[in-house]
Amino acid sequence: MSSPQMPAYTNFLSRETSPYLLQHAHNPVNWYPWGEEALQKARAEQKPILVSIGYAACHWCHVMERESFENEPIAQIMNEYFVCIKVDREERPDVDQVYMDAVHAMGVQGGWPLNVFLNPDAKPFYGGTYFPPRNWTQLLTSIGQAYQGEHRAELDESAEQFANILQTSDLAKYSLGPAAATVSDKQFELLLDNLGGKFDRERGGLNRAPKFPMPSVWRFLLRAHHLTGNQDLFDQINRTLREMAWGGIYDQAGGGFARYSVDEEWLAPHFEKMLYDNGQLVSLYVEAYQATKDELYKKVVYDTVEFVRRELTSPEGGFYSSLDADSEGVEGKFYVFTKNELRDILGDEELMFSAYYNCTAAGNWEHGQNILHRRQSNEDFALAHEIAPRCLRSWWRAGRKRSWRLVPSACGPLPTTRF
Repeated sequence: MSSPQMPAYTNFLSRETSPYLLQHAHNPVNWYPWGEEALQKARAEQKPILVSIGYAACHWCHVMERESFENEPIAQIMNEYFVCIKVDREERPDVDQVYMDAVHAMGVQGGWPLNVFLNPDAKPFYGGTYFPPRNWTQLLTSIGQAYQGEHRAELDESAEQFANILQTSDLAKYSLGPAAATVSDKQFELLLDNLGGKFDRERGGLNRAPKFPMPSVWRFLLRAHHLTGNQDLFDQINRTLREMAWGGIYDQAGGGFARYSVDEEWLAPHFEKMLYDNGQLVSLYVEAYQATKDELYKKVVYDTVEFVRRELTSPEGGFYSSLDADSEGVEGKFYVFTKNELRDILGDEELMFSAYYNCTAAGNWEHGQNILHRRQSNEDFALAHEIAPRCLRSWWRAGRKRSWRLVPSACGPLPTTRF
């Protein structure tokens, strides 16, 4: 009997316990975990540091690993020019926050994977998020050669400037003086005006794509509406919560929200699901239901709590922090369906299901697949299709590799003659 094939490479991450770091333990990159060992090596060898931050459920983290960190020629460049450190942001949110602030100070929109270049004193001078292999190779080579050559002083000076900016920012952020604890009426009104200027008044949320749920913003605005009675705020809150609950960012079949939507219509999510997002969104929808008695919000709460119980609760009673965006190596595969797949799963009910969730033969996602989403209330859908609202079924996903299950309807099979 042949023995199992051993990995060709093992780096310093093999000693770690983080699932994310262990995913990278056999990359040809000489990864170190964040710690004094790596920092001392950088100081001793006077090499710049590459800090790459991600987490286990991050789709683009997986993509960059496959494209670059598992690529031997690229790994050789990383090992030659840099001391390379991998950080799990769920294990070290403090390190993640410092370097995310640094990238923002550089004028770069943050995200993960977060790749930040530091001088040997761990002060950042450049950073970004995902880089395709060719761009990543060019960037590594340019920075590595510049730091070894005549441009090192310029990079060190840039690192000092960013370090000073971050130090000043941190002092302001954590100030506990009276001024930080008090907001005047004028400041409060200015804050509301500034937020109002960012409202998407067609699809809800703030600004344009990509769109994040940002539950803390909408909980704040719920309180602001309670204090001011501002109807415009209330309308925007409800518009946002409705569009999110109808959109593809919300798992229409299984409950729970994805981390964000890549488009402005809340349709195409970045399919990973995070515990901390869903916990905050449950609180948001509970408070919105208390203010509105909207049954949609109530259903979102119950379905999201059930999703957490079913998919994010461990047998020991703890909670998993996230679900991966990828299934079987494909982004979103668990969540999308072709019309033929739906027909095989649902049989005669596929027509009503597809009408309700806007599924078509052409699809709205890659390769003719459909992201389930809604565009109407139950009442408007039932009226358009001449059925009683109570006859609408609820569907949910028991597991992508398993079959769909249907909640029994109180009024028998759904009529499909109009399709």
